[in-house]
Amino acid sequence: MIVLTHDDVAALLPMIEAIEVVAGVMKGVSTRTAELPLRSVVPVGGDNRMGVMPGAIADPACFGVKLISLFPGNPARGLSSHRGAIVLFEAETGGAVAMMDASLLTAIRTAAASAVATRALARENAESLALIGYGEQAEHHLTAIMAVRPIKRVAVAGRSAEKAAGFAARAAADFPDVSFTSGTDLQAAVEQADITCTVTAAPTPIVMGDWVQPGAHVNVVGSSIPSMREVDDRMVTRAAIWVDYLPSTLAQAGEIVEMIAAGNLAESDLRGEIGALLSGEIAGRASDDQITLYRSLGVAAQDLAAAHHVLTRARAEGRGQPVTF
Repeated sequence: MIVLTHDDVAALLPMIEAIEVVAGVMKGVSTRTAELPLRSVVPVGGDNRMGVMPGAIADPACFGVKLISLFPGNPARGLSSHRGAIVLFEAETGGAVAMMDASLLTAIRTAAASAVATRALARENAESLALIGYGEQAEHHLTAIMAVRPIKRVAVAGRSAEKAAGFAARAAADFPDVSFTSGTDLQAAVEQADITCTVTAAPTPIVMGDWVQPGAHVNVVGSSIPSMREVDDRMVTRAAIWVDYLPSTLAQAGEIVEMIAAGNLAESDLRGEIGALLSGEIAGRASDDQITLYRSLGVAAQDLAAAHHVLTRARAEGRGQPVTF
């Protein structure tokens, strides 16, 4: 077994490679060549939870499990809200071949999934981005969206003007050719954006469908359990919606679950899975005026494919700590 740290993952999973890894595995998800039990969530005190995400994929052939702590108070301590480990097994004999840090890998693959959807659904000339949230996911989403669209303007918005401004200042140093603004006015940020990414832990809607302009694309990312949602009912009814994995969407995407339960939405109203779109099995954006939305929950297939990529590169480059297991 090889043990790989946060720094190893950072070196071995650059965003541009992660985007292609996620795009490839999502096609397999939609052809049902992956085994993906729904995420289990265990309360571990207060607002804290532990997530357990097992799975198996056919290409590359491997299986494994991600064990991740979800501690929303961690950013105030300078720590990631998602901390844990991924254990990867090879498919031929069932041996455990790698264990690696899950926090950074999760952040990268989640942003990469949004980039895959944005590349498939956003208008090609989309050049303005709204980041709703300013934490770790916002950082990686900025890098990811910049990789797939010619972004010239970015608005960073959240509850804290100080934190939004700090994020914008750091980002401006990394992307000097991009114009950054920041503040607490979420509506103004969304109204002016060609692409919006919601990357918060909001328990109730903070982004409204009436704010989104015709032709915009929205990635809804932050809320991952049925009791939480970042967008209102109007967003769901206005947008054409694609998802990562229908079984998890119908069980765990708060805004979808609530609207179906209320009789205001049907499963058939969803356009389908992003993997099916990438494979050409279903249609994508219908017009320049259509509002498109990608509902991301994250699936173990993304973690496994990313972890396999990290392991392959680690072996080639001699990185990681070998241990007898």
